[in-house]
Amino acid sequence: MKKWVNKSVRWFYEYRYKQIQKAVDRPASTQRYWLNTLLQTAKHTEWGKMHDFSAIRTPEDFANHIPIQNYESLQPFIERMMHGERDVLWDGKVRWFSKSAGTTSGVSKFIPVTQQNLKYCHIRGTWDTMTFFYQNRSDARQFELKSMLMGGSLYSFDAHPKTTYGDISAIMIKHMPWLGRPFFTPDFETALLDDWETKLELLAQEGSRNKDIVMIGGVPTWTVVLFRRILEISGKKNMLEVWPNFQVYIHGGVSFTPHRKQFEAFFPSDSVSYLEIYNASEGYFAAQSDLDGDDLLLLINNGIYYEFVPMDQWDKDSPKTVPLWEVEEGKNYALIISTNSGLWRYQPGDTVMFTSTNPYKIKVTGRTKQFVNAFGEEVILENTDQALAATCLATGAIVHEYTVAPIYFDGEGKGGHDWLIEFEKPPTDIQQFRRLLDQNLQQINADYKAKRYKNMALQMLQVKEVASGVFHEWLKSKGKLGGQNKVPRLANHRSHIEEILQFIGEEV
Repeated sequence: MKKWVNKSVRWFYEYRYKQIQKAVDRPASTQRYWLNTLLQTAKHTEWGKMHDFSAIRTPEDFANHIPIQNYESLQPFIERMMHGERDVLWDGKVRWFSKSAGTTSGVSKFIPVTQQNLKYCHIRGTWDTMTFFYQNRSDARQFELKSMLMGGSLYSFDAHPKTTYGDISAIMIKHMPWLGRPFFTPDFETALLDDWETKLELLAQEGSRNKDIVMIGGVPTWTVVLFRRILEISGKKNMLEVWPNFQVYIHGGVSFTPHRKQFEAFFPSDSVSYLEIYNASEGYFAAQSDLDGDDLLLLINNGIYYEFVPMDQWDKDSPKTVPLWEVEEGKNYALIISTNSGLWRYQPGDTVMFTSTNPYKIKVTGRTKQFVNAFGEEVILENTDQALAATCLATGAIVHEYTVAPIYFDGEGKGGHDWLIEFEKPPTDIQQFRRLLDQNLQQINADYKAKRYKNMALQMLQVKEVASGVFHEWLKSKGKLGGQNKVPRLANHRSHIEEILQFIGEEV
């Protein structure tokens, strides 16, 4: 019976793949269609009337009518929606809101999740991801065996109990189509538990005895914690001994590059695939369509209209944007989205680079607020991930977590970069590791190399090793456990790194 279901689903995925290709072949008209659809749906809302949606005819009109928004500018409208007001940013009432934790910021964001956004963006994005996997793997068995859920939790909004908020993963689990439910574990009550540590233990217990797990998804660092516990319970050497049918790990949220060696040790076989997605609280934006590639296909037909801010406009008060059909390969852009959840010209804070414009494929390069540029070096997340991966490859080290901040010196002193690293497998010579990391970063980033020339502006970076579990315990101390919470990799200030050092009793 299950084999028949899996075969039937494959037929559906073949049909869906053809639908995706039609949109890919007509990117400009597809994006214009969604812009018009969004405007027509919301023209009678308060926001639509404020910005005269009925008069907007072109993408240029749209950009001229509405300034770029951030969460703070939309927050008063979102709060009213959470209290049950209708027709504010989107047509009708909105009951579901995704709580976006992101890194370790103390400010939570509540992102509207409308029925249209849930169905045509998040859930469709999940189907599209599986469409790509089935296209790449003729032996795919996701609808024959079991996939493990590492979801978040849901809560009732005290001020208006009809409103529910939580991690986007939890909202998606709650609304999972009936067809998929028999093929997931654990039960939904466990998957939606509030206590993250209890949930991880229950997942580990289930994972240690269920040999039919074929897929799991999650942030790499938390998945590593889960795998370690499963191996501890089972007494096995690697995860393939526990899950002999395992086929694919789906990851997103942070770069997989520093974690790949860890996962290859967990799954020592070429039969295991790694599939990256770009699914945020605001929308399901992209997925890896080619398992042999390292970029993601932008999902342009899923209820989102995209714009992009070139890097030279990031610090402008009124930055200029370009539509999808005007982007260029190899350039960094800040992402701007208008969605079927009522986010209008909203900046989620992510930066991307196009690796291809036919079709439109991207790499997520970092965050507009996660970079180090204290001395004009313009180091972004992609740079540090690549430099760290190359250094680990050369030294045999494995990194579990890291964070980077600038070092400021008074008077005539020179600046530098401060790295805190938690190793899964430390290098035999930390100073050699440090020198090689600095050299690799110079090869990747020409601005950093220029500032490092003869130590004229920047000294060699500093590396401090922290004990296993430090980052985990630091997040726990801040009440930030869970798959939606991530350690900030880069910061252009020292707040995070000094807080961690104080946490472990080190001098700052």
